[in-house]
Amino acid sequence: MKALLAILITVFCFALLLGLLSIRSREDRVMTERLNYFAGGEQAQRQKQKLTPKALLYNCIEGIANGLGRLQQGKRIELMMQQADWPIRGTEFEAILLLWGGLVGLVTFLVTLKGAMFFVGVLVGILMGMALLGLRIRRRRKKFTNQLGDMLTMVANALRAGFSFMQAFELISREMDAPMGREVQLVVNEVNLGNTLESALDNMQRRVASPDFELVVTAVLIQRQVGGDLASILDTISETIAERVRMRREVMTLTAQGRASGWVLAAIPIGLFVILYIINPDYLAPLIESDVGRMCIIGALILEVIGFFVIQRIVDIKI
Repeated sequence: MKALLAILITVFCFALLLGLLSIRSREDRVMTERLNYFAGGEQAQRQKQKLTPKALLYNCIEGIANGLGRLQQGKRIELMMQQADWPIRGTEFEAILLLWGGLVGLVTFLVTLKGAMFFVGVLVGILMGMALLGLRIRRRRKKFTNQLGDMLTMVANALRAGFSFMQAFELISREMDAPMGREVQLVVNEVNLGNTLESALDNMQRRVASPDFELVVTAVLIQRQVGGDLASILDTISETIAERVRMRREVMTLTAQGRASGWVLAAIPIGLFVILYIINPDYLAPLIESDVGRMCIIGALILEVIGFFVIQRIVDIKI
C-alpha cells in the first residue's frame, strides 16, 4: 500500500505544481500590480493585501525569488519563461521548483521514513517541473510553426494591398491567435518603443527558437538591405514551410507505432510491479527488502530509461 500511496501523493503534488504555475495575466488588476511592483510600490501594496493563504504563498515565492536573484545572474531561465509564455520571472519559477521539490521530498520521507528518500523526492520533483516546462515550450513552438504559413500568407497579401511591413504585423497581431498574435504584438511594441525592426525580429526568434521562422527573419533582413519583392519571397517561404509541416506530419504518422511501443514497453514493468505489490506484497518482498533485489531494481530502471530514450531517438526524424 505504501507504493500506491506514494503514487497518489505524487499525482497530488504534480497537480499542486500545475496550480502554482497557473499564474496568468488577470485583466487590468494584475497589470496594475506589476507596474506597482516595478515602480517601487511593493510595500504599500503589501500593506493593503490581506494575509490570506494565497497571499502568503505568493509572498514566500517572491522572497525566495529575490534571494535567488541576488545569488545568480543567469538569464537562461528568464528566456525559457518567455518561450513558455509564463508571465513569471525565472527566479520565481526556481522558487516554485524548490518549494514543490521540498514538498515532494517531505511527503516521500513521511511515507518511507528514510532520510535518503527525502533528497530523492526533491530531485524527482525538480526534474518533473523542468520536464513540464520543456513540454510547454515544445507545444507552444509546435503551435507557432503550424501558424507560420498562414501568417506569411497574410503578410504577403497585406504587402500587395499597399500596407507597409509594420502595418502588416499590426494586422497579424490583431487577427491571429496566440502564440503568433502575441509574439507579433511584442515585435510591434518593441518597434513603437524605439527598438529597430532587426533587433525586434531577432528577439522574437530567440523566444520562439523556430528554424522555420529563422528563414523568415533572414529573408526580411536581406530584403531591407538589398531590396526586392518581399511578398513573392514570403510566398516562396510559406510554400516551403507548408511542405515541411506536411512532411513532418507524415513522418509522425509513420512513426506513431514506434513511439507508442516505447511508452508501452516503459509502462508495462512499472504497472506490473504495482499490480503485483497490491495483490500479493509478499511475492515481491525478497526483491524490495534485500540489497541484491534493490540493486536489480535500480539496474532495471536505468536500463529501461536508456531503452526508452533510444527508441525515441530512433523514431525522432528531423525534417
